Amino acid sequence: MNFDSTEEQQLLAASIARFVERDYDFATRRKIIASAAGYGADVWNTLAELGLLGLPLPTEYGGFGGGAVDTMSVMEAIGEALVVEPYLSTVGLGAQFVARAGTPAQKERILPAVTEGKLKLAFAQSETDARYNLAHVSTRARKTEAGGYAIDGEKRVVMHGPCADMLVVSARTRGEVADTDGIAVFLVDPKAPGIATRGYRTLDGLRAADIVFDDVRVTVEALLGAEGHGLALIEEVIDYVTALVCAEAVGALRYANDATLDYLKTRKQFGVPIGAFQALQHRMVDMVIEYEQAKSMASLACACVDTEVDPAARKRVVSAAKIRIADACRLVSQEAVQLHGGMGMSDEIKVSHTFRRLTMIAQQFGDADHHLERFALKEKRA
Repeated sequence: MNFDSTEEQQLLAASIARFVERDYDFATRRKIIASAAGYGADVWNTLAELGLLGLPLPTEYGGFGGGAVDTMSVMEAIGEALVVEPYLSTVGLGAQFVARAGTPAQKERILPAVTEGKLKLAFAQSETDARYNLAHVSTRARKTEAGGYAIDGEKRVVMHGPCADMLVVSARTRGEVADTDGIAVFLVDPKAPGIATRGYRTLDGLRAADIVFDDVRVTVEALLGAEGHGLALIEEVIDYVTALVCAEAVGALRYANDATLDYLKTRKQFGVPIGAFQALQHRMVDMVIEYEQAKSMASLACACVDTEVDPAARKRVVSAAKIRIADACRLVSQEAVQLHGGMGMSDEIKVSHTFRRLTMIAQQFGDADHHLERFALKEKRA
């Protein structure tokens, strides 16, 4: 399989690099994190102007028809610069639900607005005690006399929930908690009556929210896909976004390695750069090896979610990639901090923020233990 970038992908990567260098340095990021909104509206508009918000969306709705492989360079740049804007939640999650399962009317209403930067989305899925089990949905959607649905329940750690203009919500229309059947997906206005949102900042500087739904009414037009058969759709989109977050990790890993290598070359002890010590050279080599393996597995995962039609095979590849990525995140982030010494955890040093983001990526959409279990399960069934 050829993982070399095409000319178009190389040009896109170059344009993103110029944007980050010009408009998204570490000082700018710290100001954005400290702001009330937690993201930069000007940055979001720039991402739209560059065409990045429409990159993986259908051409008939203003996108560019790209896939996960085409989006890899964007995600690597996001990882390297530690971009906190809701790109993953909007383009990698919310818009993918609409693009894959929405009606023509839903697509026409939502996807062009996403590509133009006028609509931000968030996926409300996680619940108390669910861990990484996507079938664990206790939030209920009952049919009303008016022909719509009433949603009751609570979602936890909804990434970018505080700034979302539209929520994609999983809710159970029938069955018991953890049943694989009976799950539906809805489009919900976060300002609808009955919704209470509590926003907060996560370890890595992003914004998340716990959201309570109390008799929230939606029409039948809010339903995405077939009622009660949403689990397969959720698994497909989560695998897609997991591949993207693996690509994000590659960018963060690359920065951690570059920053650490530069520090080893400049920090002196006993009159010589500490990088001259063989023990530290060995540790640096281990970090580079982890990065190269992570990059290969991220490329494989992105290619797989773009082309693999067999869900079992797709899950197996994505889980294998996430296991490798999680291990690389742990080793590289910890080594980067340790080789920087005490200043490695200082808030003024970007390496400390990269450490936090890599720590979160290792857990996001399933940690190594979860994906190892899922990989082994598919292997056993095969």
